[in-house]
Amino acid sequence: MAFDRPPAKPYKVLIVDDSAVVRQTMQTILSEDPDLEVIATAPDPVAAAERIKRRLPDVITLDVEMPRMDGITFLRKLMAQKPIPVVMCSSLVSEQSETLMQALEAGAVDVVCKPELGVREFFEESCERIRTAVKAAAQARLKPRQPMMKVEKKLTADAMLAPPGARAAMARTTEKILAIGASTGGTEALRAVLEAMPLDSPPIIVVQHMPGTFTGAFAERLDGLCAITVKEARDGDRMLRGHALIAPGNLHTLLTRSGANYGVEIRDGPLVSRHKPSVDVLFRSVARVAGKNAVGVIMTGMGDDGARGLREMRDAGARTLGQNEATCVVYGMPKEAMKAGGVEKELPLDQIAQAAVRLANA
Repeated sequence: MAFDRPPAKPYKVLIVDDSAVVRQTMQTILSEDPDLEVIATAPDPVAAAERIKRRLPDVITLDVEMPRMDGITFLRKLMAQKPIPVVMCSSLVSEQSETLMQALEAGAVDVVCKPELGVREFFEESCERIRTAVKAAAQARLKPRQPMMKVEKKLTADAMLAPPGARAAMARTTEKILAIGASTGGTEALRAVLEAMPLDSPPIIVVQHMPGTFTGAFAERLDGLCAITVKEARDGDRMLRGHALIAPGNLHTLLTRSGANYGVEIRDGPLVSRHKPSVDVLFRSVARVAGKNAVGVIMTGMGDDGARGLREMRDAGARTLGQNEATCVVYGMPKEAMKAGGVEKELPLDQIAQAAVRLANA
């Protein structure tokens, strides 16, 4: 993940969860990052309010189901009285999916799964996801400050797909496609973009950094709000006009082509740009098989996932757009894509859908 400079001081974190085991585990996970300082924990929102009075945190991790007051009610009160970036931390069982969507709409910056002991690789990925989400949230709605993470091996899209070769993608197909990547703040930004899409929109494929147990509910929610059809992508799905596919969490999604028809491949693999699904993996696949028949859009999020892939798309002849700083929750991914030369033009959020469709229909 690309960062310009570390914060002057560690971001102050308040952990709110009714489980003492979870509070201790979260404190251990977050304290491993020198840019995060857990200043307090609380067993419920009422106790959390008292902790906030004593010392104001930069970011709060918040459970959903707690005694005395549920997390969603507390979140709504907090956003109305003293807005503080909040990351919802839940086990994400299926019956909570609607509640968690409400949390995002109420102002939560992100949603992460509670850490679970099990396969070591999965646990480590979960810890990394939590730390990244908390640091991204600490920057939300503020002048972007780029924290420094511990130096770790960072894989590029090469781990999943060879770089685009000299051989160009098919010059013309029966369809053009839209590829969109987003992270922190992207759930609401994507809703704004997809709601503005016309019924006959070009086929759309989306990577939103999100836990695997949540992408299905996210897609269902969008489907109920949008004129177009929105669903979680499945291996072998075809790209159709008036349809948007949401990449499933914890797996990579790649664009494929059979003749003039596009589809998707769902594939497991390592974290790329510290994410799975990775925007870089999707964008690289689009550059390889669609070339000039694609439009790429990079939206709000921390880090640089998608920056290299969007440049590859542009080099292959695709048209590219970035969300501008003023409308991003965190201006990280579009900023890095702009620096890499991948963004042809930046636009405010409310202009992206119309511009993307216009470019696709040109």
